[in-house]
Amino acid sequence: MSEKLLMKGNEAFAEGTVRAGCRFFAGYPITPQNEVPEYMSWRLPEVGGSFIQAESEVAAINMLYGAAATGIRTMTSSSSPGISLKQEGISYCAGADLPIFYANVARGGPGLGNIAGAQGDYFQSVRGGGHGDYRVFVMAPDSVSEMGNFPLHCYEVAEKYRVPAMILADGILGQMMEPLEFKFETVDPKSLKTPPWALGDCTGRKKRIVRSYDLSEGALEIMTLNRAKRYKEIEEKEVLFEARSCEDAELILVAYGTSARASTAALKMARAQGLKVGLLRPITLWPFPKKKIQELAAKTSSFLVVEMSLGQLVDDVRLAVDGRVPVHLHARPSGAVPTGEEIFAQIQEELKAQKGEYVCY
Repeated sequence: MSEKLLMKGNEAFAEGTVRAGCRFFAGYPITPQNEVPEYMSWRLPEVGGSFIQAESEVAAINMLYGAAATGIRTMTSSSSPGISLKQEGISYCAGADLPIFYANVARGGPGLGNIAGAQGDYFQSVRGGGHGDYRVFVMAPDSVSEMGNFPLHCYEVAEKYRVPAMILADGILGQMMEPLEFKFETVDPKSLKTPPWALGDCTGRKKRIVRSYDLSEGALEIMTLNRAKRYKEIEEKEVLFEARSCEDAELILVAYGTSARASTAALKMARAQGLKVGLLRPITLWPFPKKKIQELAAKTSSFLVVEMSLGQLVDDVRLAVDGRVPVHLHARPSGAVPTGEEIFAQIQEELKAQKGEYVCY
């Protein structure tokens, strides 16, 4: 059995990345993710890796492009405005089919906002974020343990499909401390095969080019359509979610990250009162568990989406439900955090409305 550790979320994420085989990090400081570059600054040299504090977020993501083109496992991290600055480079990496990995420990916005944890970056994450037709594999942890254990899976998916992969957390998960165990064996980078597309020593082989464009007539469309086939395969094979008490639920909560923790507390309160409530937690935000939501929509009477934004996840839930049952929203944007008690109070109101005990005008 692996050793139990008490770690902060950001540090668990950084350690998990190193144990997953990362040997290059480039980043720039921004709260509330500063523990990640700080940790990597001393941890990577210990294992023979390279740490660079870049002069900007733009520089950092372009350094990642160069390092990833050699086939090694790389990583960068930032928080909301910093991820926005990286979006052009992320799009370039997607266009070059580079399996980069990064994390957004999100904060309140828009603009400079504040340093409190928030979930207003959902659209930016699951819709690609930058220019052009591309997707990013997105995982959403809800604990320090998942912060530490998700990086390996992100690398594996990124390399299998040659896509960018990311973890979307928030400032609360990044700063909180919890016990965790790393549930995978440490990866020795030397055990990883060099990809057939990677740059490096070209002795005895044809030259290779890593680029995000092809100006030949019709070539870019073919590249984009081929990439779309991989996206479809990801949607079919890589969806992850957690369903709790959904079998008999008359109302199902949908939430991720910190909102899912608060929703879990509300779920326990509801079940203790004999209320038939369930919880669906998307673990992959893209690919989104729309088939599971469609399945649940055939059984339940309504959904209540809980998120720390004005309402972004709720749009994907409504698209999946496609009008079969009502989809309601409990929103706390820009650094506000929902409590189990307030979610439970809305659950009670929604269930009363379902039974016709009162009418909302």
